Amino acid sequence: MPTITLPDGAMRAYDAPLSAYDVAADIGAGLAKAVLAARVDGALVDLSHIIDADAELALITTKDADALPLIRHDCAHVLAEAVLELYPESQVTIGPAIDNGFYYDFYRETPFSDQDLAAIEKRMHDIIDRDEAISREVWTRAEAVEFYRKNNEPFKVELVEAIPENESVSFYRQGDFIDLCRGPHAPSTKKIGHAFKLMHVAGAYWRGDSNRPMLQRIYGTAFFNDKDLQAYLTMLEEAEKRDHRKLGKALELFHIQEEATGSVFWHHKGWTLYRAIEEYMRRRLDAAGYREVKTPQLIDRTLWEKSGHWDKFREHMFIAESEAERILALKPMNCPGHVQIYRQGITSYRDLPLRMAEFGSCHRNEPSGALHGIMRVRAFTQDDAHIFCTEDQIDSEGRAFCALLLDIYKDFGFEDVRVKFSDRPDVRAGDDATWDKAEAALKSATKAANLDTELNPGEGAFYGPKLEFILRDAIGREWQCGTLQVDFVLPERLDAEYVAEDGSRQRPVMLHRAILGSLERWIGILIEQYAGRMPPWLAPVQAVIAPITDAAMPYANEVLGQFTAQGFRATLDGRNEKISYKVREHSLAKVPFILAVGEKEMANQSVALRRLGQEKQELLPLDEALMQLHKEIQPPDSKNT
Repeated sequence: MPTITLPDGAMRAYDAPLSAYDVAADIGAGLAKAVLAARVDGALVDLSHIIDADAELALITTKDADALPLIRHDCAHVLAEAVLELYPESQVTIGPAIDNGFYYDFYRETPFSDQDLAAIEKRMHDIIDRDEAISREVWTRAEAVEFYRKNNEPFKVELVEAIPENESVSFYRQGDFIDLCRGPHAPSTKKIGHAFKLMHVAGAYWRGDSNRPMLQRIYGTAFFNDKDLQAYLTMLEEAEKRDHRKLGKALELFHIQEEATGSVFWHHKGWTLYRAIEEYMRRRLDAAGYREVKTPQLIDRTLWEKSGHWDKFREHMFIAESEAERILALKPMNCPGHVQIYRQGITSYRDLPLRMAEFGSCHRNEPSGALHGIMRVRAFTQDDAHIFCTEDQIDSEGRAFCALLLDIYKDFGFEDVRVKFSDRPDVRAGDDATWDKAEAALKSATKAANLDTELNPGEGAFYGPKLEFILRDAIGREWQCGTLQVDFVLPERLDAEYVAEDGSRQRPVMLHRAILGSLERWIGILIEQYAGRMPPWLAPVQAVIAPITDAAMPYANEVLGQFTAQGFRATLDGRNEKISYKVREHSLAKVPFILAVGEKEMANQSVALRRLGQEKQELLPLDEALMQLHKEIQPPDSKNT
């Protein structure tokens, strides 16, 4: 006789086993109509799931975070049903829910066209309007294999044969369509609603293996209502306009080519932007008491073996062999090198905390399919730092770092930041006692920093738990950038010590921390955040002096000299072009300030100032323009001093 405990603590006793849906109906007709699925003792299940013992029950509606992935998974099944109805020669494979949507992979000799996608989408709406019941069936493995062989579905046969022989196999049926699936699903297709859209088709190898057949992957997205769907589609349109790869080329910032896959060719303007960010970060770190260092690019494998990175990251390392038959690795991260600097000489407790920073050039052999502009590369620079401290200093150092990070994000225009707490992964270094201590220390530091966090289970680094700082950009996308990790493992592995106050030798705690993450990715985020229109302090070219006539050239050069003397990144456009052409061209190049000078301005020792995005120009005395704009180009940290 089960007793059901609801999320609010209320308890309901029943005389016989019943389904999760029965409980919803018992609570109320409105809930029974709205409910999509349930959690029983934490496990997500169908509404048909029978509860025959005492259990905790949470009923899932569109108000719950679990509901959207469920609806998207339902959509993937409806997509497969629609494809088979329209193109019965297709073979189905897998179709999961993913971030922002879903996909399904099909094997079909004829490529799907845009017209096909429109027809498939229309048929999906028809299937939803049919209100087909979605029901779960359990078969034996042998029955499942026989079914798929009979229906000439070799991909499904392979999936089923990978299941252990003694395990049963679950299927979900809707109308005439049935699919191998763990579930759960909503009770009917009508529950999905019509707020979905098919996006595009891409190629995907079966099981991700380039030696296996090429499939066609149809991507889609789905939401609870049309308002959310349209907001997402509008965001995608805006993201397309802001694509850092297109803007990087148009603004002459960088390029990437096949001969250096995953590495960036920085052009002068892009490198100017890069240096402006690096110089700003260097000033902030200097002010926060960090000591900058530089460690080698190539390090012998023995050090990577000691640190544990060889076993964990070997497949992502670039390897070189020296004449002495020593195997060297291009460093994928900076931490072991920093420990080597720490170990030179004797460190006293009086020297701690020691904050060691490096703009470290790192290399990781990322799969070519994962590379994306300058957001995901193989050669990158981390704004990396490691704080060596005592256990008693973790709270204060964690609090100071979090304050520094949030202040830096604010300077770059990001104020909407959330934090995830990532605890121990399945594969990790160190015993459970060490991880208990590390997780407790990081939680304490988070509390000291007055941060609210959400749990990100199992996503910690292999040597310690971490905080992940996720910022939201101008069009609502989220980017994980900064991290803070508490590490008791690496100091032990690499024999780092300090002399405690009582004269004993102790292990320091190592706080791994980054703010931007990598400069390459950060610049990509900034380009898309500002659609290429950087704040004046970051703009590669801050001002262009544009003479209206040849007669004004001497004065234009004088104005240029005064601006460059005041620290402006300024150029002169002396081409024999109309001023309107020059203004348009430099506006497209996102130059914040265009200063037109003609004979009138020369006579008055003035400039005609046009700000980016403004139609009207402002006539100002040269001295006043210099003073006013000089304030506007100052980096945020300079304005605060």
